[in-house]
Amino acid sequence: MADFPHTLAAMPTTRRPGCPFDPPEELIEARARSPISRFPFPDGHQGWLVTGYDLTRAILADPRFSSRRELMKHHPIIDFGDIEVPPAPPGEFLLMDEPQHSRYRKPLVGKFTVRRMRLLTERVEQITAEHLDAMEQAGPTADLVTAFAKPIPAVVICELLGVPYEDRAFFQENVDKFLGGEATDEEVMAAYLATQRYLAELVAAKRADPTDDVLSDLLDSDLTDEELQGMALILLSAGFDTTANMLALGTFALLQNPDQLAALRDDPALTDQAVEELLRYLSVAKQFFRVALEDVELAGQTIEAGTMVILSLNTANRDPERFPDPHALDLRRRDGGHLAFSHGVHQCLGQQLARVEMRVAFPALFDRFPTLRLAVPAEEVPLRPEVADIYGVKSLPVTWDAATIPPGV
Repeated sequence: MADFPHTLAAMPTTRRPGCPFDPPEELIEARARSPISRFPFPDGHQGWLVTGYDLTRAILADPRFSSRRELMKHHPIIDFGDIEVPPAPPGEFLLMDEPQHSRYRKPLVGKFTVRRMRLLTERVEQITAEHLDAMEQAGPTADLVTAFAKPIPAVVICELLGVPYEDRAFFQENVDKFLGGEATDEEVMAAYLATQRYLAELVAAKRADPTDDVLSDLLDSDLTDEELQGMALILLSAGFDTTANMLALGTFALLQNPDQLAALRDDPALTDQAVEELLRYLSVAKQFFRVALEDVELAGQTIEAGTMVILSLNTANRDPERFPDPHALDLRRRDGGHLAFSHGVHQCLGQQLARVEMRVAFPALFDRFPTLRLAVPAEEVPLRPEVADIYGVKSLPVTWDAATIPPGV
């Protein structure tokens, strides 16, 4: 193996004060040294950390690197000791390799095409307007997370899957617990099991009385109820949590970059570019894990079979060799190809849905509240911990100037 000068001794758990949108400084410094570093996991496993764009993209597309859950025996921050990790439950295809992964993903691909998602635009506009109406009536202050960022994707994904409207709060609460990074192990497991029980009942209800939704459309396949339950869990959690955090953190970033917000307001045609740049700049899905199935030579290094690799997506999306001036939020940037939705066979199935929601929600929010601003100093906005699977803010207090209503109206 080639001489290797750099090791990142520990995974950083904080970001620089005043820089909530940038990756932790230690990761940026690691990328400046090399696109790949040695990483000793807390349990003693000698793994790798990949921070460069080209190398991250290559590994995401390489079948010699596995996504199987039972191989993910090491955590970058917590020492769980010598534990046995079971395979992913049926249907939870994000934690599987081929051919199992495609067996579950293939029936869903046609449900999330660009055309189908664009046809949803009018409904997303209605849902967004309803929540903006409620914000305005309750204002002129709000927590943007609970009033706007969470309920919009929650309603959309629940409608797509045929989850009754009145049950969406149940999903928001439980998904927050098992993805938010702050609940105890007991609370995480309780939330996960409660969600599984509910989904089992939902699948049974669809069998008895199908409706016009994605879950009912899958009933004619050879998928078992248990497999449908696992697929529904993946779609609900991925379709809700990532978009919710993009809407909240994206609003925070725009408010902190008033020149960019002004550009978006002045030029609605910029919306698509703005969404792509926010996805790159924020990279709320910070990192993925892979395990080498065989010895692999990459960047002059041998990634040994059985070795766990951390792919730092937020650092790859800030790689100066791929994106000029990468730490600047530039809504007019035309450098495409970010990895916010991953790459390869596991690229996010619902990425077009997320794009539609953001393309609608951001302009609508700032059109409705042109004086929107933070209600607290930026440094007081509470952030999700780095240990969370998805990065974001826990709350975003905002305020605006209430419209003057003419007398007698």
